Amino acid sequence: MIVYFLRHASAGESVPDPHKDKRRGLDKEGTEQCRYVGRILAALETQVDVVISSPLKRATQTAALVGNEIGYEGKLHIEPALLPEGHYNAFREMLQRHHKLEAVMVVGHNPSLTTFLSLAISRRGVEEAVDLKKGAVARVAVSNKNAILQWCITPKIARVLHASSTKRSRPKTSRK
Repeated sequence: MIVYFLRHASAGESVPDPHKDKRRGLDKEGTEQCRYVGRILAALETQVDVVISSPLKRATQTAALVGNEIGYEGKLHIEPALLPEGHYNAFREMLQRHHKLEAVMVVGHNPSLTTFLSLAISRRGVEEAVDLKKGAVARVAVSNKNAILQWCITPKIARVLHASSTKRSRPKTSRK
């Protein structure tokens, strides 16, 4: 199974009131990050069988925007195991429920998502093997015996790749 770990994109500063913070959506930069990351994933011909998101607004918005860019037409699945305070055992159980699928995208928050990714790919169960930036996506090949990080793309890398592909695709104009 391929698991895409996608951290929610930029949503500005956190709000002290937990109830209001749950409703905090993406800011302009976050929306842009989703487009760049989604376009890179589309260029890589990424297809997923299911998109699973934390219930918090910034995660569901990230999931919807990136899902749209890659042509995902299925239902967005909401999963409390992907909340910032989520536990690795709940995350593993969630993945196990989808073990027959070829590719899954999970959208969540730090510190839990980085911890889940780190624990999955480190042989010694190190919680801080990777630092997943806001809006970044990591592709991990998961088998019964191990998980291998195949790549990780940050929004900054996605923006640079998008800009360079745009420059190459512009027609050259002649000067006279």
